[in-house]
Amino acid sequence: MHRNHLISIVAVWAVLCSWAVAEGVGESDSFHGPVGLQLYSLRNQFKEDGVTKTLDVVRDWGFKYVEVAGTYGMTIPEFRKELDQRGLVAIGSHFPFNRLSDDIDGVIKDAKQLGIKYVGCAWIGHKAPFDKEHCLNAADVFYAAGEALAKEGMKFYYHNHGYEFYQHGDGTVFDLLMESTDPRYVFYQMDVLWTVFPAQDPVKLLKKYPNRWLLLHLKDLKKGVETGSLAGKTDLTNDVALGTGQVDWPSLLEACQEVGVKYYFIEDESPTVIK
Repeated sequence: MHRNHLISIVAVWAVLCSWAVAEGVGESDSFHGPVGLQLYSLRNQFKEDGVTKTLDVVRDWGFKYVEVAGTYGMTIPEFRKELDQRGLVAIGSHFPFNRLSDDIDGVIKDAKQLGIKYVGCAWIGHKAPFDKEHCLNAADVFYAAGEALAKEGMKFYYHNHGYEFYQHGDGTVFDLLMESTDPRYVFYQMDVLWTVFPAQDPVKLLKKYPNRWLLLHLKDLKKGVETGSLAGKTDLTNDVALGTGQVDWPSLLEACQEVGVKYYFIEDESPTVIK
């Protein structure tokens, strides 16, 4: 790992803090953040360099908040201890859909050990197309999980992944998912790349459901990549440094603050996270 080189994900600071003198990582007088790191961005480094060295880098980059994506061979208490020792605060973590459906008590136990307040899901298993039946089944699972988590002082969120925007009625299946989930128990995390790639307008989507968005994944889509795909996947090289792709970040971040997004996490899935 070459720590002395700039990495693509840290290029975001130029975007987030260009309007004012930074008060903290990803924060300024005009952008309140806070910005953290989705640790999945460094999945290869965790495997190659180990947990302690990789978390040292996260700390040295100046991050305080993280979204957890596995514990890389450690038990949850062991991983939590490593975070605590570096002053890293776990805010949320994604869990598999089937665990939310079949093992919510186990999910709650793991979440408590991590110390997180937000429990998420980033993928709903389905056979394409993602349709009304898939959607309503997921809504039932999300309601039950969200209600159970709320009793423990936590909140459930769903992270869109691009396959939810098939046409349905006057809108999309994602609209149906929003309408079919209880706003008391089910919240959302917008992944910007997985909103732009299926040719959706992230600003309009934020404002359409202003009280539902808790979290945001900061990701940019490479210029020239055709949008409109509902596959929920694209070449990893299409994930580029923030500000170099197709996203209008000033407009998007302004809208995020208007609707009250609580935390922003940089996620870089590209093979060149660290150069």
